[in-house]
Amino acid sequence: MGPGFGFGIARDELIRDFGAQSTMRGERYAAEGRIRDVEFDDGGRLLRGRCVGSHGQWYVLEVGLSHGNPAVVEWALCSCPVGSFCKHAVALVLTAVPGAASQPPVERWRYLLDRVLDEVAVPEGGGKPIALEFSIGAPTRFRPGTLLMLRPLSLGKRGTWITRALTWRRLIEHPDPGEFDRDQYRAVRALVSEIEWYTSPRGVEAMMLNGMSATLWPRLDEVLDAGVTVLADSTSGIRAVELTKNVHLRLDFAAENTGGAVMSVAMIVDGQEHDSEGVGLIGMPAPHGMFQVVDSVLRLGAFDPVPGRTMAELLGRREQVQIPAAMARELAVDILPRLAHSVELEVADGLFVPPTITGPVPVLTVHILDGGARAFWSTRYHVNDQHHDFDPTSAAGVSGYRDATEEDELWERMTPALQAVAAAAQDWKRQATQHVNRRISATLEAGSVHELRAIVNARGALEAAALASRRTLLGAVNLTPVEAAVLCDETLPQLECFTELVVDSEVQYRASAVDPLLSFSGDTSLPGDWFSLNVTVRVDGETVALADVIRELNAGATHMLLPSGIYFRLDTPELLRLRALLDEAQALGEIDGERANAATLNITLWDELLELGVVDEQLSRWRANLARLALARPPVPIGPPAGLEAELRDYQRDGLDWLSFLWDNGIGGVLADDMGLGKTVQTLALIAWAVADGAGKFLVVAPTSVARNWVAECHKFTPGLTAVAVTATDARGAVRLAEQVADADIVVTSYTLLRMDVAAYSQIQWAGMVLDEAQFVKNHHSKTHQSARLLDVPFKLAITGTPMENNLMELWSLLSITVPGLFPSPKIFEMYFRKPIESGAADDRLPVLRRRIKPVLLRRTKSQVVTELPPKSEQVLTIALSARHRKIYDTRLARERQKVLGLLGDWEKNRFQIFRSLTLLRQLSLHPGLIDDSARSVGSAKIDFLVEQLDQLVAEGHSALVFSQFTGFLGIVRAHLDSAGIAYSYLDGSVDSDGRAAAIKEFGTGTTQVFLISLKAGGFGLNLTTADYCFLCDPWWSPAAEAQAVDRAHRIGQTRPVTVYRLVAQDTIEEKVVALQERKRALFAAVVDDGDLFGSTITASDIRELLG
Repeated sequence: MGPGFGFGIARDELIRDFGAQSTMRGERYAAEGRIRDVEFDDGGRLLRGRCVGSHGQWYVLEVGLSHGNPAVVEWALCSCPVGSFCKHAVALVLTAVPGAASQPPVERWRYLLDRVLDEVAVPEGGGKPIALEFSIGAPTRFRPGTLLMLRPLSLGKRGTWITRALTWRRLIEHPDPGEFDRDQYRAVRALVSEIEWYTSPRGVEAMMLNGMSATLWPRLDEVLDAGVTVLADSTSGIRAVELTKNVHLRLDFAAENTGGAVMSVAMIVDGQEHDSEGVGLIGMPAPHGMFQVVDSVLRLGAFDPVPGRTMAELLGRREQVQIPAAMARELAVDILPRLAHSVELEVADGLFVPPTITGPVPVLTVHILDGGARAFWSTRYHVNDQHHDFDPTSAAGVSGYRDATEEDELWERMTPALQAVAAAAQDWKRQATQHVNRRISATLEAGSVHELRAIVNARGALEAAALASRRTLLGAVNLTPVEAAVLCDETLPQLECFTELVVDSEVQYRASAVDPLLSFSGDTSLPGDWFSLNVTVRVDGETVALADVIRELNAGATHMLLPSGIYFRLDTPELLRLRALLDEAQALGEIDGERANAATLNITLWDELLELGVVDEQLSRWRANLARLALARPPVPIGPPAGLEAELRDYQRDGLDWLSFLWDNGIGGVLADDMGLGKTVQTLALIAWAVADGAGKFLVVAPTSVARNWVAECHKFTPGLTAVAVTATDARGAVRLAEQVADADIVVTSYTLLRMDVAAYSQIQWAGMVLDEAQFVKNHHSKTHQSARLLDVPFKLAITGTPMENNLMELWSLLSITVPGLFPSPKIFEMYFRKPIESGAADDRLPVLRRRIKPVLLRRTKSQVVTELPPKSEQVLTIALSARHRKIYDTRLARERQKVLGLLGDWEKNRFQIFRSLTLLRQLSLHPGLIDDSARSVGSAKIDFLVEQLDQLVAEGHSALVFSQFTGFLGIVRAHLDSAGIAYSYLDGSVDSDGRAAAIKEFGTGTTQVFLISLKAGGFGLNLTTADYCFLCDPWWSPAAEAQAVDRAHRIGQTRPVTVYRLVAQDTIEEKVVALQERKRALFAAVVDDGDLFGSTITASDIRELLG
């Protein structure tokens, strides 16, 4: 146990002073014997020792202890990183003080009172007083200038101040005051952190004050407040010390006889100017205080305010600086106003004339740089007859004549102008990002981080400028040459409302006085299918390379600058249209470099292109022919041919005019009138007209089921023409094909026979070919399509009410046969038209396609041309399944849904299985007996409803068509009609032509009033205007297929309103099919102005929707 100890330290006190974690770790260190060299000092109140750390390093410890029972740790210092009250100090205490942490805790009140008594218990009369002695030292080799030094003293036994008992080193090494006055000791010890040692020749240690930091002054205040005596070292020539708190410097300008001035620094102490002789400076490198010996009195004090280093050094040197008379004006105008902002001045009367200052004014400067220009803002002040420009983002205080408040209000007013100039640079968003990033790197401002995020997310320069801070907007703006031209010529005139704005621009550009002029020239006399084409752009008499214009347009530029300094707008309608048309022409193969397709059939494209500019004489003749073709109408309408036994309606006369125009110009086309508008009679009128003019024979290709009807129509409407039907292949026929058709004007064959005997048909010279129900050749990969396309016929006409049923490539298939030069490449057509249109990625392509096909595709709907046609009403009837039917459907739906969703991962590979499952669910929606013979007895709500309706309609004298996709369902309906005693006719794909004709005749004469028809068999070639009711028993993917079926009744010749019922099974796949129809109809409706033209492709996403 150390001397003076007869007590322990309670563990609770250790935890309170050191914390639980440090106490526990210290206990472990003590148990491990890590403490060495333990010793007590200062009557047992100072404990020293060393402790080995966890990595073998040694730490030096000092712990201050109070007397009492138990003892209290007053302070604990350690050389470890923690520094104080650490686990090492706990280990030292537990090792050095036997019984530490083992004594029971004392009452709280007793512990606190013991501490209070300990802190106030000082010897009678207090601790030994302390004094600080100031002295002046002579300069040394290493310390030029007078030295100001300080050392501590203590009161000796004889009542004199002595140096031996108290030293700076003692103050540093011993935090506890010991025998000295506690408050004075602590106050003086606080000076130690600023200490700079100086050892006199006699070996006396002193603190040198010359280089101390500005904390010297508050430390001295604390020393004085603690009652420390301040002494003067008489041996250094001073007898007293005086501390002052009011010292500042002033810059004086006095007049000289030469007309110049003398500048010096004056020292003001307590409001009075003092001579600066012998002044020493405190603080390095920037002085913050002074000392001076006057009449053996040491006066020292802090500067308030702290001057600049230069002023303080001028004071220390007592230097007087001469200013020539020639510099007086510069001093008065430029320097003194800035000095007056931060320095106290005294200027002799009449020495300088104060300047006249006006401003601030906003200035925009545009400098020409290599490859562009730079625009930057300045704040301008006029001082007498000169102006001074300042960076508006710099602090206004750097100039004595700048007004921060006025400038802030100025730039607030100018914000719209700042935004307009910034937005003149297309890449200003990038420039602004760089400005803000640099600011963040320098300042880490939170506001700048938020601003950066807003600018990065902005959509373009204009929005970025609206979101940017004023500081960012005031940054320099880098511009391309054309941007600089537009800024100066277009943007800045719009800023004239800012009347105070001054513009200083080196830009000498001007806008073109007129819009660019396009010129087209070419040599169409060259042999072959190509001619040379030259497109030029002229601006104010200057020729601009088309490639340069297109390059700038493709880069998104809105203007272009010419070497002459003229710039012009690129976003004119003519130039934008030129680029779009040239892109299209190149994509479609109409232009190849500087060559153009002389034999083009893309009539409207070239007409639109050449309409944009001036065309030379040779090209004008070629263009005139194109323009005539683009109209797709003859100059003079033709009348119906003499051999036509039919009264043509007005729209049919227009159709004949259009067909004859195509014939005269050797161009094929697509007649796509709505079903029931007489496409056949219009085609026969053309054939009669052409044959009368000496044309050869025409080949008509139609589905097998309607071939006989074509022959009948020929005999009816063109009895003067010889029509022959080919019903067998060339090899199997009784006579060879050439012999069979030798005397015919019209030869009718089927698509099947054409495909099988295309070689034989190719041996015959045809004047024209008509493809009826041309959707049969919609697949351009099929042999039937290839046969029709390869057959060498000068004129080919496709007639169909549905030129597209699934996608735009079906339209291309028809055009590739009838107008092969319009869109020669299917890949290019798919890339340029199909994918952008069907995906909705390019809204502008749809109107382009419609314009391109307009001359060669004629489409009229019944609502447009047949005003006398009776109305057609359509109604969707939702029919709930019976309970047994519902249970069967739901069970099978769950199984098929799981199966199909698992197959969708490989859509192409599993397409057949997926459609098989969908077809099964559609059949099950009609009747469970269609997929399971054992369920034939289960009732069908649709059939019950249908039979009930038909029985009533027949009784009222109406006739009805009943359509279904599934012949099996029609078979079940037949059985129910037989049971109900309702007579009916029947037609599906298995009925031969004789049976077909008999069924049609039977229904047409009224022998039966109900006609059951499979949707595929009844989709074309039927005229059933006897019916005024239609029942669609099951919805089909394609609305066009259903429309074809309905139009068997709703067509020319119908005199009664037609009512259409679409029967849909509730909560089944049929409801999803109807929704899909509507979506697909809307998707494709726009191409030729009628959704009836289009069916609907089924995609994997559609399947997921169908299965819920």
